Order: sequence, then C-alpha cells, then structure tokens
Amino acid sequence: MSTIEHWIGGSFTSGSENRRGAVFNPATGEQQHEVVLASAEDVDAAVTAAQAAFVEWSQASLSKRTKILFNFRELVNSRVSDLAEIISDEHGKVLSDAAGEVQRGLEVIEFACGIPTLLQGSYSDQASTGVDVFSFREPVGVCAGITPFNFPAMVPMWMYPVAIACGNTFVLKPSERDPSASNFIARLWAEAGLPDGVFNVVHGDKVAVDAILQHPGVAAVSFVGSTPIARYIHQQASATGKRVQALGGAKNHAIVLPDADLDYAAGHLTAAAFGSAGERCMAISAAVAVGGAGDALMDLVVRKALSVSVGPGRDPASEMGPVVTAAAKERIESLIGAGEAQGAKVLVDGRGLTVPGHENGFFVGPTVIDQVTPSMDVYTEEIFGPVLSTVRVDDVDSAIDLINSNPYGNGTAIFTSSGEAARRFQRGVKVGMIGINVPIPVPMAYYSFGGWKDSLFGDKHVHGPEGVSFYTRAKVVTSRWPHISHASEASFHFPTAS
Repeated sequence: MSTIEHWIGGSFTSGSENRRGAVFNPATGEQQHEVVLASAEDVDAAVTAAQAAFVEWSQASLSKRTKILFNFRELVNSRVSDLAEIISDEHGKVLSDAAGEVQRGLEVIEFACGIPTLLQGSYSDQASTGVDVFSFREPVGVCAGITPFNFPAMVPMWMYPVAIACGNTFVLKPSERDPSASNFIARLWAEAGLPDGVFNVVHGDKVAVDAILQHPGVAAVSFVGSTPIARYIHQQASATGKRVQALGGAKNHAIVLPDADLDYAAGHLTAAAFGSAGERCMAISAAVAVGGAGDALMDLVVRKALSVSVGPGRDPASEMGPVVTAAAKERIESLIGAGEAQGAKVLVDGRGLTVPGHENGFFVGPTVIDQVTPSMDVYTEEIFGPVLSTVRVDDVDSAIDLINSNPYGNGTAIFTSSGEAARRFQRGVKVGMIGINVPIPVPMAYYSFGGWKDSLFGDKHVHGPEGVSFYTRAKVVTSRWPHISHASEASFHFPTAS
C-alpha cells in the first residue's frame, strides 16, 4: 500500500511522527493508500521552509512570477485528465465532474497570471507643493490554506495561485480524505520552475490545523469547510494576529415560481442537487416551490431523479458517484430517516442503494423529500449529500423571508420568467451569490467567491479582486525632493496640503 507524504522545501518527507490515516476508494469501500499525519514539528518545518523562500520570492520581479505562473497553467492544463482520475479515485465523483473542477481551478490560475495589472498601485502628482503621494501593495508573508475534501483541486486553487502570484509563500493542509491531488500539484509547481519552499503541502488532522493557527510565522489563513470549524479557525487565527478568511457551510435555496419553465427548472434542480453526490458547498439542497408550482414541479423532479445513473466515478455511464466515506453515508441516510419520521414525504428514497460489482461502496441514491418544514432536521442541517428537500410557500416575499431567516447565506437561485420578481429577489435576499435561472451561481475567477452570515467569517471573499487584497497589504509613500535653496521651514502644526 502506497504512502502519501508531505511536500516540504521541494521534496517529499514522511515527517517526524509515525501517525497514519487511511485513504479509501469510495466506489469500492477499500483502503487504497495511507497518508502521513503531520505533527506540530512538521508544520514548523513547512513554515520555516516557506519563511526562508519568502526572502527571495517576495522580491522576485513580476516578470519572473508571471513566467512561472504561465508555465504552471500550461502544465495543469495538460494534465487535467490525470488530476480528474486522482480526484475520482479518492473523492468518488465522476470523471467529467472532476475535470470540471480542475477547469474552474484553472480559471483562477489564469486570473493570477495577470498579476502585474492586478498589483498596479496609484500615484498622485503634486498632491501638495513639491509633494507626491503614491501607493503600492506588498505580500504579507507565509500564507496557509486549510481545504475540504469535496474539491481537492479547485478549492486550493482558489487560494495558492493568487497568494503566490502576489509574492507570498504557501503552506497547504488539504483534507486527509483525498490528499493525492495536492501532491500532484506540488510536482507540477516544481516542474514549472517555482523555487523550493514557495509551495508546501502538509497532510494531517486537527493537530496540523492547530499548529498552523498557532504558528507565529504564518501571516494569513484561508479556510473552506463547515461553519463550526470556520468559526473556530477565525477565532483562533485572529487571536494570534493573523488575517483570516474562513468560508463555512451552506443551505442553498432555489425558488421556483409558477411562471418558470418547470421542465427547465426541474432539470437544473436535479443536476444541482445530485451532481457530485450533493457534496458541494454550492449544491441546491432546498427547493422552494412558490404558489401553484409545487405539484407539477415535484412530478418532474421525481421523474428526473429516478433516471440519474449512479455508479463508480471511473464508469463513463455514471452521472453520480458515491459519497466520500462510510460515515458520510450513514449520516446522510440517518437524516433522510429523520425527515420521514418528522412528517416529510420521501418521494424518491436513496437509502440502501447497492451498485452491482461495488456492493461495499459508499453509495446513496438521489433522494427527493417533499412537504418539508423549516423546523425539520433535513432543512436545518447541512446534509452534504444527494438529498433535495422541498418547502412550499405562497409567494415570492415569503420565499425571500424563508431564505433570510436561515443562518446561512452562501448561494441561492430563482427560476422565473419575470424580470420584476427576479430583481425583487436579488435585492431582497441576504446571500452572497445569486443565480437567476442559474442554479449554481459560482462566480468567474475575476469576481470573488463567498457568502454572508454563517457562511463566511472574516471580511474578504476568495480569489478575484478580494483575494488579491487579502494576500497583500498597502503602503502609501509621501515624498518631497526639495531644492536645497528652496527648502521650506519645518512646522510643528499638523501637515496639510498647500
């Protein structure tokens, strides 16, 4: 059985401890690798390597940085299928979905390739007599990323391309459930010409996370995961003076009005709820049927859910793969049962699904639950599985109120043919990302990704312009070059322009 090691200072290492974790193939249920779990000493070694590399990398010219970034972009682009296979084998998602994940990550790399323009400062000539004022942005230092299992390639790519392009060095702590993609990326960075120590990978659990949060050499921490952990990351890292962007959980709603194309809406609801087995922070997990749309919409959704092909991610016929672990399968099925016990109607039941030839895989089939109320566990919990819960309301305003009363504010969508209703919705909901007839409104890389309320802790979203702002800090210089014979008298009053 192969062992997945850390990547520190440009080479692989097994670290200082003999702790190991199991990495499974979710489609078969069998362990395929073991991964080394970092100690605090291992994290310190990675941060130390990053600190040493920062001295030169932070002073590297924009031309050198962009050349390496373009090299990296070409290498990732040429290895999309290899990355997709790694992701599928450890996460379980189908190959087309895994390739799409890499593509969206590539878009952030391409955004970061434009760093010379993104880091342009400002200049005010003759702000006062003989005085000029200008500003520029500098890297913050060693940055760390703590990333989830559900997007082992894309979510880290939201972070490190921008951080490294800005002149920082980076320590990545990926999920220990599917760690191989990060090591593959480390080798591509090295092949692209990135100096040793600029990009490091440490694998591990809470021990590694706490070591990152407490390390005085880490200047900024980026996190994506559940809300309780996001809150913890934000509190602990902020307490040690670090910059923090911590993206938490979600309960994404899609409201469907009677004037919508219901077949179109049902198709997109099905794909948004069951794609990647629902293990997406932008998955639609709550449909909101408005007015008379409910019965007809449910008939269509049920028909489409029953037609979803579930199987191993490597099978081209599969539209949806397994969930990531046996524990995830057990939790999802338990929540389906809780919904049924609390009075909801299970129209399509994915519990107990067996895929021939993969009887031990972690499969849960598409599940559709109707007549859900906001007090039920299937509504209040972030299920993170292939479960679509449907709530019925009377009108658009009631749908807006329902969404706004939810503690999460990550993403939402509306299906309608009414521009007035769409505009009222987009201005009324307290949510960070909104789709109009688009079920999963993930912004392009040149915008920033992030939610509101319990879906984000910290004031900066990831990638895009806010990512550049997060990974840099501003300097403002006020300069005067007086002719010695015309030097002005020094003054004790507060400086003002003249």
